[in-house]
Amino acid sequence: MTAATLEKLQSPERGTFPSPAADSRETVVSVRGLTKVFKDFWGRPKARAVDNVDFDVRRGEVFGLLGPNGSGKSTTVKMLLGLLYPTKGQIEVFHHSPRHVATKSRIGYLPEESYLYRYLNSNETLDFFGNLFALPKKDRIQRSEQLLEMVGLDKARRRQVGEFSKGMQRRIGLAQALINDPDLVILDEPTSGLDPIGCREVKDLILALAARGKTIILSSHLLADVEDVCDRVVIYYGGKIRAMGTLKELLATPDAMRITTPLLPRETTERILEIIRKDVVEEKIRIDTPTQNLEGYFLGVVNQARQTEAETSGATSGHRVAAYLRGEAEEPSSRTERVLTRLTTASVSESKQPSVEQTAKPVDTVDHDKLASFATANPASAPAAQPESSAPKKADFDKANEKLSSLVEKPK
Repeated sequence: MTAATLEKLQSPERGTFPSPAADSRETVVSVRGLTKVFKDFWGRPKARAVDNVDFDVRRGEVFGLLGPNGSGKSTTVKMLLGLLYPTKGQIEVFHHSPRHVATKSRIGYLPEESYLYRYLNSNETLDFFGNLFALPKKDRIQRSEQLLEMVGLDKARRRQVGEFSKGMQRRIGLAQALINDPDLVILDEPTSGLDPIGCREVKDLILALAARGKTIILSSHLLADVEDVCDRVVIYYGGKIRAMGTLKELLATPDAMRITTPLLPRETTERILEIIRKDVVEEKIRIDTPTQNLEGYFLGVVNQARQTEAETSGATSGHRVAAYLRGEAEEPSSRTERVLTRLTTASVSESKQPSVEQTAKPVDTVDHDKLASFATANPASAPAAQPESSAPKKADFDKANEKLSSLVEKPK
């Protein structure tokens, strides 16, 4: 590498990557001087979507991309996936280019809009994406079973995806993003269209993945969701990063203090206020009662009502994170194995029950004598089964023989 090339790579415009001596083991995504300029038909600059962006994402971190519409979040995500080429700058994902095939197999992606094959059902959709990652059939079946139960679509596994509502499409889209057990999960508006229970479950899933060492990049307009799960965030505006840091650093108010206590008697409260007024202006003192957020209250009401929950053909809730995503040994939870277990249990219980012959002897309605008469080779030896009135008499046979003899005998 020439000195000029080295100087260009380390220029302030492009940024510099960490040296090999740095702790690169925990760096999953590294972006330096990332710029994307969209051009018109004549090659003239039309829009600078991303402008000289630098950031790192570490292993086990939930990293949030925030900003208004058109600020460059989705463009950044597409460049991280290798779907767009940067105009300038460098991107490393697992220390390789985003277009590296082996690197792509370690990424799970949920786009802002789920574009799925509308005539496939849920099972077929997950099997299709599992085939793209060359997963063995056994793993595809087990993971599909666990994922459908996790996202609440186990009751709608046979319905075509084209019939799903937007919330149900987001659920199956989330399942397909996790079918390969990715090390890097990129979620673009994952809670869009979901009900509050589904939003809470998605956030619990994100926290569970991070606890297992997965890296999550989350792009969302719902700031409350980001605040619940993200470790660090960047705020875009006009293609540039305007703020970056941990939520504690960005949201802390250093010039104020909050003291929370149990409910105090009025006399105690007055004494405390009297002490505080000696150092603080009266107008800056605020006393109120702590309240829970609306999401917590909503989930509490639903959990109480869930005891009388009826069957539904739509999405259900209240499921655990899939076992293989938690890093646990995969249990035999497939439908086939559950059916076999149920049948085996049924056969054991049936063997303990008294037999049919012991409980009630069936009534014999078959005429065995008549059946034997049809089966015998010589009908003459069989017992007569016809009524006496219809049986041929001996006198009739003698009369027929005499008449036959008279016809055959020659006249004298």
